[in-house]
Amino acid sequence: MREGLLKGKKGVIFGALNEKSIAWQVALKAHEQGAELVLTNSPVALRLGTISELARITGSTVIAADATRMEDIENLLTESMKIFGGQFDFILHSIGMSPNVRKDIPYEQTSYENMLKTFDISALSFHRVLQTAYKLDALKEWGSVVALSYVAAQRTLSGYNDMGDAKALLESIARSFGYIYGRDRRVRINTVSQSPTPTTAGSGIHGFDSLVDFSERMSPLGNATAEECADYCISLFSDLTRKVTMQNLFHDGGFSSMGMSIKAIEQYQKSFEECDCDEKEKEEAKAGGARH
Repeated sequence: MREGLLKGKKGVIFGALNEKSIAWQVALKAHEQGAELVLTNSPVALRLGTISELARITGSTVIAADATRMEDIENLLTESMKIFGGQFDFILHSIGMSPNVRKDIPYEQTSYENMLKTFDISALSFHRVLQTAYKLDALKEWGSVVALSYVAAQRTLSGYNDMGDAKALLESIARSFGYIYGRDRRVRINTVSQSPTPTTAGSGIHGFDSLVDFSERMSPLGNATAEECADYCISLFSDLTRKVTMQNLFHDGGFSSMGMSIKAIEQYQKSFEECDCDEKEKEEAKAGGARH
């Protein structure tokens, strides 16, 4: 990647918890590319995570903010503008959580109270950030906002539960606000649909390891890592993508365009053969029992 892509730029990054987080990797890359940063997460996440270490590495300020509270978002962006000396250039939204997923409640038995919390945290928080940034005129002309999404917004993936609905809402908000922000302020808004990535949040999804393996076998280029996703986000914050907006951009090694790969077929065939062997063993055992 060309050096200094974000030289002189300033941005706010939501959602860095620990070094597994995509947001953490984005912060490292942005710092390497010359950006000045404000890091933020919920008060609980700040206590549980190691964001202070990231702040030390990147020379960033950390401001606690609950993304479900408008007053917290307004304080965050107001304080960020004071730190930056005015408007800034980019925002990363990397926030998502589902109580239904955490509690392993099946989609068909969903708790609607939990589902509303999922939407509030994972999608409506994005609208809050955009609405507040728009009201405060926080972003410079040709600024960039990126939110992290997943292909479950378009396709049903067992175990992802109401997070799929939340990601669909997230992508819709990006399009709706992308029109308004682009028309009025020349600010671009996009979502990046990333491969399943072994973050702390992602690993809590039932069957996540199998999902990662399936995606790896299906994707002609393999799964995109957190570091590779960070590189892609940097390009979207840079001036190289000024006319890219209102898009859901797949960064998944080609998974989203695949139907069936040879690797996946081979794995399925292997499982069928193993099943056949099991059936043969059962038949042989029955035959042996009959002889005795």
